[in-house]
Amino acid sequence: MQKICKRSVNCFKKSQNCLLFAGLMNQRKIYFYGSLCFAIFAVIMLLIPDKKNETFSELVKIALRDVGNKLLLADQDSTSLILPVHQVEKSKYQLSFEKELTIYPDTLVTIVQQSFQKANLPSHYQLEVKQCKDFEVAYSFLKNANVEKDIIPCGGRNMPQKCYTIEVRFLEKTTTSSNKIIWIVLLSLGIIAAFLFFPKRKNSIQFDPTNENGISLGKFQFYPDENKLMVKALEISLSKKEVELLTLFVANPNKIIKREELSKKVWEDHGVFVGRSLDTYVSKLRKKLSEDDSIKLTNVHGIGYVLEVKE
Repeated sequence: MQKICKRSVNCFKKSQNCLLFAGLMNQRKIYFYGSLCFAIFAVIMLLIPDKKNETFSELVKIALRDVGNKLLLADQDSTSLILPVHQVEKSKYQLSFEKELTIYPDTLVTIVQQSFQKANLPSHYQLEVKQCKDFEVAYSFLKNANVEKDIIPCGGRNMPQKCYTIEVRFLEKTTTSSNKIIWIVLLSLGIIAAFLFFPKRKNSIQFDPTNENGISLGKFQFYPDENKLMVKALEISLSKKEVELLTLFVANPNKIIKREELSKKVWEDHGVFVGRSLDTYVSKLRKKLSEDDSIKLTNVHGIGYVLEVKE
């Protein structure tokens, strides 16, 4: 009966150690893949064509063609063609004509304002009339949502019959650009998080809960269920606390573990913690691991400890 109880206790201890190790190993991967999925989603959102932006562009082109048609009619021209409207830049569009025409500034301002209002376009824009020959600005005005800030010069001075192009630049920031900025920021955060939680290679440490040979740790074989380390033919006994500490260190090679974390996971639920207990047990472990120069248990002053494992 006593042997059966002892075996049950050993199985329970082994299960505890395995669960603790697996949990620590998988937590980093969960964070990494979660961050990676988030970054991929942000990329997809950035690559999806913005329907609002496309609709806005089409509305501008329709409104400018309407402007062109009314300008030609005001010039007694009902036969010449309006050339295709081009999007020169993100918020800048160009209207061209087949033939020369006379432009009346007052009429131009009124027509543009009416056509843009019908298309529900932004009321803050800058318009320039350029000569086709030398691209010099023959006339321009600034329209603002606040009428008092409008700049509309040269009213009543007609522009002679020439070849002109009309360029309009919208000056209001659209929600589309703001959305893009938000997704770019979220993408950056996702990439940074994925980088921080990138699963690190565990160097010479290997763990398999079903492996009867234990955990490979440099030259050692670590048997948490049997409370021992083996190096060649030498068996090194470990206390329960040493096993729990070493399990944490093995799960996080070359990573600083804070004193608070070690104290909480090893001592919190097992009685009163004495301030120097952690240092004492770490010192004991350091001596027992001294058989292998590639393994070093280092104190990071004021922070915690790190198990340094060389490749």
